[in-house]
Amino acid sequence: MSQRIPEEKIEEIRRASDIVDVISDYISLKKQGKNFSGLCPFHGERTPSFSVSPDKQLYHCFGCGAGGNVFSFVMEADGLMFTEAAEKLAHRSNISLPEQAPATEQEQQSQSRLNTWHQAHELAAKYYHHMLMTADESKEARAYLRKRGFTKEMIDTFQVGYAPDSWEFLAPFLQKRGFDMDELEQSGLIGKRESDGQPFDRFRDRIMFPIWDRRGNIIAFGGRILSDGQPKYMNSPESEVFNKSDVLYFFHQARPAIRKRNEAVLFEGYVDVISAWRAGIDNGTAALGTALTPAHAKMIRRNADRVVLCYDADDAGMNAAYKNAETLQNAGLEVFIANLPEGYDPDDYIQTHGRERFVQDVIDGRLTWMNFLFFYYGKGRQLSAESDRLDYIDNMLKEIAKRKGAVEQDFYLRKLADEFSLSLESLKQEVRQMQKAGQKRQNRQIGQQHKQKAQELKQMIKADEWAERELIAHMIQSKQIAEEVRSRLGGLFQYDAYQAIAAHIYQFYGDGNDPDPAAFLETLEDEELKKTASALAMKEVNPDLSEHELTDYINEVQKSSMRERFHQLTAQQKAAIAEKDNAEAARIGQQINQLKQEMKYRHEP
Repeated sequence: MSQRIPEEKIEEIRRASDIVDVISDYISLKKQGKNFSGLCPFHGERTPSFSVSPDKQLYHCFGCGAGGNVFSFVMEADGLMFTEAAEKLAHRSNISLPEQAPATEQEQQSQSRLNTWHQAHELAAKYYHHMLMTADESKEARAYLRKRGFTKEMIDTFQVGYAPDSWEFLAPFLQKRGFDMDELEQSGLIGKRESDGQPFDRFRDRIMFPIWDRRGNIIAFGGRILSDGQPKYMNSPESEVFNKSDVLYFFHQARPAIRKRNEAVLFEGYVDVISAWRAGIDNGTAALGTALTPAHAKMIRRNADRVVLCYDADDAGMNAAYKNAETLQNAGLEVFIANLPEGYDPDDYIQTHGRERFVQDVIDGRLTWMNFLFFYYGKGRQLSAESDRLDYIDNMLKEIAKRKGAVEQDFYLRKLADEFSLSLESLKQEVRQMQKAGQKRQNRQIGQQHKQKAQELKQMIKADEWAERELIAHMIQSKQIAEEVRSRLGGLFQYDAYQAIAAHIYQFYGDGNDPDPAAFLETLEDEELKKTASALAMKEVNPDLSEHELTDYINEVQKSSMRERFHQLTAQQKAAIAEKDNAEAARIGQQINQLKQEMKYRHEP
């Protein structure tokens, strides 16, 4: 955006956007006392630690520390800038935005740069697409796509194009239209020769697949070579706008279907996603030639509870499924494996057997994770050989021991017993021993965690820090308390974060604002500061704080300040004595004695 939304309009949007309603669009929330709770959308968890306060219009995760107001949530969940999040919430509440305040010069420059990058990529995509559909030199590319079953609808929907076998096709085209070549090199769209600095095309003789961000902007390309050259698939280099670790192919279009079905289908590459789309799988997406990352898993988890891995049915595909399933399960997703026969990739299967069978036999005929493991651990083993058989059984028993349900465990143990004519009771005994050993390890880990936590708490709950935390929590909720603390304590907070938050609180009320935790958090730009403040704002505090309690908190902070001052003076006196400056040492000694008297007075009841 080149303009900012006026503050009064931001306030209107915030008051119209109930945080519980907005967050419920993303995750399931359950009433728990005064607040609502659910699984945090920002990190994988199985036990809810994400809390939403309708009274304060705030959210906070006690697991990962994420927190803020309704704007913060939409920004984090959708990867939006503040203005974009505000516009989305305004649209949700049918609030018009007729007038906007001018953006700062820095904001204008930054947005102008991004707009240029997006415009250049969009124009490049259209140029490649036009080339594919009309140019004579694209005949081979069109023939290849027809052979792979691509229809005009598929090509148009996914904006597939063709980069001719030339070093100077796209670069001169964009240069003539006024684009700065240095900017486009930084965006990864073109390259520059080291010898003379002249621009050149990165992609040559490749079928081009645009890559979009979550908002639908084209930010990169993937190219599949037509000749026998390497690499077979090549992506744009990573840039300020393109990071493969947090981009999923076609996710911007697949997301509505993913949320509607509560399920994503994860493929290995562009062509598989496109072919599956034609088969009716509109909730398909893919990582971009890289291992699945926790960021990818989070993107999916925010929109669905289940994921189906549809990878090639070869060793590499199965190993990738096994590895990526762990990442997905750690994010809290239930994982299934598509029932793709060996020797096929998804596109091959669709070409050979048709769309209906792909949906019915491969996607709907999916394997549960445990059934996949029965197959995965047995693949490549000679199960008639004793060592391989015992190793296989041991692996499966370890997996079965991880299952929490007694019925589920019994089901798979019976399957294993029947497969090898084993005693069901002996298998159960083995699982019990594994679980017992695992529980001991877990208890040791928990004990270590508790010990570590106790040490952390011992450090955390120092009297002075506790006092500062309580003061900040009350100040966020009460203008009167904030004014009292300001007059008696000012900026005397000893902990940097609390000192900074206190300064922001003073400014917030000094600007004429009434107590409003959600509005206050909007004034904090530092993300770590905002996390700390959101945690304190979510604290349940006694609205009728007594004068005695308030004084105790203030006295504790003042005593901490005095102790710090005492240490400083003592160090200064030692330095003066070392330099044989007796007059300075005596002067500092007087200050120390005076400070001791004040500290003694503070300690008296």
